[in-house]
Amino acid sequence: MESQAVKSSTHQIKRLHMAKQGMIAGFPIMLGYIPVALTYGVLAGQSGMSNVELTLMSMLVFAGASQFLAVSMIAAGTGAVEIIIATFVLNFRHFVMSLSFMNRLRAIGLRAKVPLSIGLTDETFTMSSLHKRQAKEEFGTWFYAALMLTAYVSWVGGSFLGGFLGDIIPERLSESMGVALYAMFIGLLIPSVKTKYRIAYIALLAMVINYICQLWGMSQGWAIVIGTLLGGFSGIWILDDEEDEV
Repeated sequence: MESQAVKSSTHQIKRLHMAKQGMIAGFPIMLGYIPVALTYGVLAGQSGMSNVELTLMSMLVFAGASQFLAVSMIAAGTGAVEIIIATFVLNFRHFVMSLSFMNRLRAIGLRAKVPLSIGLTDETFTMSSLHKRQAKEEFGTWFYAALMLTAYVSWVGGSFLGGFLGDIIPERLSESMGVALYAMFIGLLIPSVKTKYRIAYIALLAMVINYICQLWGMSQGWAIVIGTLLGGFSGIWILDDEEDEV
């Protein structure tokens, strides 16, 4: 009986240690998420969303790029169907990340893998990739859960705070934060272009397709969807040619 109590206490200490390490690993993500989430909250409030709605979006979607895209489309009066399809296409990479993450955590049961995969973002996936050792350790699940929960809470909390501050900060300041939307997408594009410069061609092609679709009278929402899809498919040939040259 006493040995079981000691064993249980030891396991509890190990769980807490792994959770603590996960929170430490997630701290840099938290520092990056909070200002971006604040900006999202302000912009979402400007688009006409209530604080409850914008916070729920962060809780249920938990994907910064697609949330910014959705907010811009809502502000433009885009229909729900176009927003759903556009954000789905933008987030399609999460399927690939989830499969890679699941493969890495072979020693962890499916019951833990499924909720953990929901917490995957570009940042948490990258950080978990840098901590592969924990996947093989006892109670490694607690490390990844704490890492993702730290990122999740900071994003949701920052979104709520941004929505609240949007009502009290000066209007000129809140309007100027709209630049953050374009800055974020440029920030996502530049590292990829540095790795493979032809990715810039894909982005430009998507922009041209989007522009032409709107010239033909298509709604902004469907123009974004078609531009994203055709631009993405063009990468099959554009990037393949680049690899052949190398």
